[in-house]
Amino acid sequence: MDSILQLGSWVMGTVVPFLFVLTIVVFFHELGHYLVGRWNGIKIEAFAVGFGPEVIGYSDKLGTRWKLCAIPLGGYVKFLGDAGVASNPDHEKLAEMDEEERDGAYESKKVWQRALVAVAGPVANFILAIVIFATTFFYNGSFVVDPVVGTVKEGTAAMDAGFKPGDKIISVDGDAIASFSDLQNAISLSAGNSLLIKVERNGIMKELTATPRMTEQKDRFGNAYSVGILGVSSSSDKSNFRKIEHGIFSATSLAVTQTWSVATRTLKFLGQVIVGRQDASQLRGPVGIAQISSQVATLGYDRLITLAAVLSVSIGLLNLFPIPMLDGGHLLFYAIEALKGSPLSVKAQEMGYRFGMLCMLGLMLFATRNDILRLFPG
Repeated sequence: MDSILQLGSWVMGTVVPFLFVLTIVVFFHELGHYLVGRWNGIKIEAFAVGFGPEVIGYSDKLGTRWKLCAIPLGGYVKFLGDAGVASNPDHEKLAEMDEEERDGAYESKKVWQRALVAVAGPVANFILAIVIFATTFFYNGSFVVDPVVGTVKEGTAAMDAGFKPGDKIISVDGDAIASFSDLQNAISLSAGNSLLIKVERNGIMKELTATPRMTEQKDRFGNAYSVGILGVSSSSDKSNFRKIEHGIFSATSLAVTQTWSVATRTLKFLGQVIVGRQDASQLRGPVGIAQISSQVATLGYDRLITLAAVLSVSIGLLNLFPIPMLDGGHLLFYAIEALKGSPLSVKAQEMGYRFGMLCMLGLMLFATRNDILRLFPG
């Protein structure tokens, strides 16, 4: 009986939050492809959330099979003429089609139409994130902690640079700082960089130079991560804490800014991983995402929805990378086709898709290895 209760607790505490987050993100990504495909007159054979055997599904009057599949790690829209879930063309099937049937095939459409369909998935992810952030700001408002230094830790970059309690941070390398979270965002991915920081001290403007240090931290759940640290904490004075209410336009504007911030920070982090300035072991795979989803769910499903927004931005960005199999890989092929006036050869496309498959498998295995080592550090 205890084992059944433990299994039920694990399913509700880990599996359900993970599927909740991933299903929302995947569904809207594929919905972007589906809607723009329909708009361009492409026949759609299947809309799937997950991979592998179908668990449940139905066919609509337009001939599309909507289904949930057994492996909940993605999804796909299968257009007429696709050979598989990566939308690589089935040239033999296309050759057998008559003119009327071929008119509804994905490959028969103009290059700009196919490009619109390919980019629609990532765009849908960004729109989803904006909608979630905007809804959160509209109903909950936003909380701002003014960038006023409360304490300066001994032996840190801030201490070496001459920061003092009461300093108000004005800018970092020319970028305005309006809140303490702005300061954290500016510092966290700048370890090892010399930063020019303007502060206001007793009404006088001063310029300080500091180099944040890479430091291992732990979040509220005990997960370790490495981040650039300046060495200051916010002032505890109540006057430095503010709640701002937002109307729909203000909330949407802030949501766009938040989505842009998540996207740029994600790209900057990945760039630093590539050049070796960030630890690649911080990359997470499905197991890691499930763990984070489980932890965030303990704070409430409103926080879980916010996690879905962040994950949606990340998946949208990932799919724009110019790797065959991903939307960005399709866009790369279409750009080449537009420049040379004809599609890449069948052989070149097949080699590209195989290369993309190897890249994605390698990334998945590496991220899953990180997840396992994080769970079982011994």
